Amino acid sequence: MNYKVIDKETYYRKGVYRHFTEDCKCSTSVTARIDVTRLVKHSKEKDTKFYINFLYILCKVLNSRYDYKMSYIWQKDELICYDTINPTQYIFHEDTETCTPVYTLYDEDYDTFYKNALDDINKAKQSSQYMLDTANHPNWFDASYISWLSYDSLNIELPDGYLYFLPIINWGKYRKENDKLMMPVTVRMNHAVADGYLVANVFRLLEKEIDLFCKE
Repeated sequence: MNYKVIDKETYYRKGVYRHFTEDCKCSTSVTARIDVTRLVKHSKEKDTKFYINFLYILCKVLNSRYDYKMSYIWQKDELICYDTINPTQYIFHEDTETCTPVYTLYDEDYDTFYKNALDDINKAKQSSQYMLDTANHPNWFDASYISWLSYDSLNIELPDGYLYFLPIINWGKYRKENDKLMMPVTVRMNHAVADGYLVANVFRLLEKEIDLFCKE
């Protein structure tokens, strides 16, 4: 885990950061549907899991610019940017109706990431414990699939005074709309490090990376 400390005096969002960490502590959350028609088809043709393929693309997007890798160390009052952020995914257990967090390291190499994610998922299925360990996983972002619903909106509420900067991403079931498979995705970020443009850009980058992924 490596990171660099951001100089808050030269940070390009200095004014916005100060306002939303001092005057108006809040987050922003946007839900939109993205076209996953090609990714579903590609996953079936390659006999790979759509879920892991999307998770890989999501990790690639969030690691593509440092705005999505920001964090805050309150003990030192430091604004930092991680070199890499990794997904905390969740496995649902039908028998107990509970989830187990799964920590998977992001790797730019697709085959490596796919294998590791699949191994981590299979291992997590053997345990029904919650085992959330944020203290030892500071550069992990929350990536949660809501498999039972193709929802229209979703909000993740955190205390306004809690300066949590890493993205929180949710997505639901895709459904057919006008001959396309559209999937709801929710992006939650702290307003101190992200505005409407940066949140909306996640959706734009997802669709771009899906297109590139399916061409390979």
